[in-house]
Amino acid sequence: MAIKKSELYSSLWASCGELRGGMDASQYKDYVLVLLFVKYVSDKYSGNPDALIEIPDGGSFQDMAALKGKTDIGDKINKIIGRLAESNDLKGVIDVADFNDEGWARARRWLTG
Repeated sequence: MAIKKSELYSSLWASCGELRGGMDASQYKDYVLVLLFVKYVSDKYSGNPDALIEIPDGGSFQDMAALKGKTDIGDKINKIIGRLAESNDLKGVIDVADFNDEGWARARRWLTG
């Protein structure tokens, strides 16, 4: 049975709220936008030698997804984003949010659960 668009939006909104916890929205966007960027470029450019963005080994969203359940997920996500940033001259742009930060601890627990 197909899900209604309104039900999908409600579910996504609730998930984002649970993930954010007490984190300020202005800080939360830094994490979410980076994750969306990594997901988008990984889907669009992985394995494409003529891509505008190089997806290095160990620098894709799939590498992040493989971390589910790991206790050191924050540190490893930082390293994955760092590889992608370094390969594409994006240091200081996409690697600013610290996924090992205490403000992101609730989200890490949610991701590793």
